[in-house]
Amino acid sequence: MSNVTETVAPVTLTEGAKKEIKKLMSQQELDASFGLRLGVQGGGCSGMSYVLGFDQIKEGDSQYEIDGIKVFMHKAHGLYLAGMEVDFQQGLNARGFVFNNPNASSTCGCGTSFSV
Repeated sequence: MSNVTETVAPVTLTEGAKKEIKKLMSQQELDASFGLRLGVQGGGCSGMSYVLGFDQIKEGDSQYEIDGIKVFMHKAHGLYLAGMEVDFQQGLNARGFVFNNPNASSTCGCGTSFSV
């Protein structure tokens, strides 16, 4: 299992996303072994969908730290997520996390699935 923290995270979190993630972690009273898992999985209307949730480190993961937030990502997912920005929006029309992925050749209308 990898316990090494990489120096430069392949993704960025906006201030809004960091604030919301820290709030959610506090509300769920997670212990220090938990962090934010970012990844991809097959599915969704465009072929792949994003994974975003709280988890513990697993075999094959890289670990990053972004402003005090531990981020876990399976090494194979870096190809799909490198350069991605995660934002949190609180607008009238939508509320939630938004993924701005420069690797996506197309996305679905809801913004939670993509293809490369």
